[in-house]
Amino acid sequence: MLCYAIGNEIPASIVRWHGRHRIERFLEQLYEAAKDEDPAALVTYVNYPSTEYLLLPFVDLVCFNVFLESGPQFESYLARLQNIAGDRPLLVTETGLDSLRNSEEAQARALDWQVRTAFAAGCAGTFVFAWTDEWFRGGFDIDDWAFGLVSREREPKQALAAVGTAFAETPFPTNASWPRISVVVCTYNDEWTLRSCLDGLSELEYPDHEVIVVNDGSTDSTDEITREYGFRLISTENRGLASARNAGLGAATGEIVAYIDADARPDSYWLSHLAVSFLKSSHVGVGGPNIPPPGDGAVAECVANAPGGPIHVLLSDQLAEHIPGCNMAFWKKSLEAIGGFDPRFRIAGDDVDICWRLQQEGWTVGFSPGAVVWHHRRNSFRAYLKQQFEYGKAEALLERKWPERYNRAGHLAWAGRVYGNGISKARGWRRWKIYYGTWGTGLFQSVYQRTPSMLGSLPLMPEWYLVIAALALISAMGLLWTPLLFALPLCVIAAGALVFESMLGGMRASFGGPRRGRMSRMRLRSTTTLLYLFQPAARLSGRIRFGLAPWRPRSIPHLAIPSPRTSSVWSERWQSPDARLRRIESELREANGLVFRGGEYARWDLQVRGGSLGAARMRMAVEEHGAGRQLLRFRTWPRWSRVGLGLAFLFGALAVAAASATAWLGAILLAATALLLVAIMFQESAA
Repeated sequence: MLCYAIGNEIPASIVRWHGRHRIERFLEQLYEAAKDEDPAALVTYVNYPSTEYLLLPFVDLVCFNVFLESGPQFESYLARLQNIAGDRPLLVTETGLDSLRNSEEAQARALDWQVRTAFAAGCAGTFVFAWTDEWFRGGFDIDDWAFGLVSREREPKQALAAVGTAFAETPFPTNASWPRISVVVCTYNDEWTLRSCLDGLSELEYPDHEVIVVNDGSTDSTDEITREYGFRLISTENRGLASARNAGLGAATGEIVAYIDADARPDSYWLSHLAVSFLKSSHVGVGGPNIPPPGDGAVAECVANAPGGPIHVLLSDQLAEHIPGCNMAFWKKSLEAIGGFDPRFRIAGDDVDICWRLQQEGWTVGFSPGAVVWHHRRNSFRAYLKQQFEYGKAEALLERKWPERYNRAGHLAWAGRVYGNGISKARGWRRWKIYYGTWGTGLFQSVYQRTPSMLGSLPLMPEWYLVIAALALISAMGLLWTPLLFALPLCVIAAGALVFESMLGGMRASFGGPRRGRMSRMRLRSTTTLLYLFQPAARLSGRIRFGLAPWRPRSIPHLAIPSPRTSSVWSERWQSPDARLRRIESELREANGLVFRGGEYARWDLQVRGGSLGAARMRMAVEEHGAGRQLLRFRTWPRWSRVGLGLAFLFGALAVAAASATAWLGAILLAATALLLVAIMFQESAA
């Protein structure tokens, strides 16, 4: 027996009548009752598209009945369901076609591609509906359906042979033509997980591949372990992860180069799923899920639910903006065309950079939910916080190379949606919007949630610790001037918001495996809460140490007084306005300027951001004077951050009030803070 199903297709009208939350609680009670009787069993609920919006994170596997007559739509919907399932297996519990309204030939063709598509999409399995045309419901025969593989008289239909052949050849046909793939494992002192990784690579079900292990200056037994497996070994001095990836790229003989971390173990059909995605699309890169394996210990389970893990960012269900380095593959020629990986990324960030550079060339990166690797998480507090420090360092390096992708606070705004544990769990209080269709008749009723606002995300951002520290400092200044103690309750609220969001993340964490007692679950959730609490601090430390601080300056030479200015330049050589602006933009970038282009609705052409509090904008006009002569007019003006202006005004007003109360030391400190903010804004916005 595979598992218990606590229910099947509660009608959409009934769910709409009672409300999503009541149905979800009811199903969870049934789940708990089943687990009480058989704690080790798998328990699920069989859903369908009309109630897709039901959120059931407690079930052990995700099951859906899907009846679609279009192959592309079927494949696309399974990709959507895979993203809903997350780290859990997806099982197609019913699929098929009515031969009464179509034909037996059409039914056979449809079931053939439905079975093959389900396995190619990474599903754990599929059930065909149904064995026989004989069917009844509510005590009555259903005589206007013919979904069976055999007739009512048990005579085989064409679909029976088609389904048998499809199942026999799944998950992939053996006679297909497969591209050669080079698997590259980059390792540095990973002996405790390397053997598991190489065991998995030895069991790959792929006809044409090679394995290259790049030892990046390890001081452990990496070389000895690798030689036991007979894989190709490249040993180098310690030059960092990106350089190791380039060494593997240079040695690869495959058309595709697949990268896996030494602390990950691939599924046996990992390469097959990657190859199919490449062959069916124009993507130059493809990635897949990385799932934490069981048995790594309690801390590793908590880390798997904490923020800051390896995630993928999807623009759609199958189009990626970013794929993590522990599970990514590329056409070799595409990597070579952009010069490989950037060696400056020694520990992390190389995967983000390579995806951006490929997309900068106009290429795309895909996502294959079936290309699974089992990725070990850090199994101690110290290792986890060190990892987050290194990720903060990588963010600083990325911001230095790609400043236009970061906002004033130094945070990246992804265009796609971020998938992974620890991302949305702590923000589940936001209201969901459900599409029911008119009168609840929508066939595909989905749930939507708006992207978390910056305000709602603040308590879990690294810089929130700086806000708490600033409020604590102002509160301490209350010893010099009592009214400044107004910041004390604000400091308590800010710290409380951080603790609350961390606790919410811990409460929403999900832990698989055998059922645990109440105290065990409480310990796991408490540990996860602590990880939520300290992760931003570790990330902040790495960001600030390597230059990604909110007060980071931008080096712009020849600064001037920040005031609106108009200038003109006479040119005897004609050049298009676009070409001139591109040249100016290029020169500013060469001078380390953080340059942004005006949008389609903007009345300015270029903006140079001097820091987080100030910027300068420019507008250009061209007067044509014939014979290729042009008069170029430029207008530049400063732009100051509203937050900076507000803070400067606040500290200035407090300084005046403190002086009026003859609290001179407090007044001096407040005035100095206000003047410092004004000076920074002036410097950063000088045009």
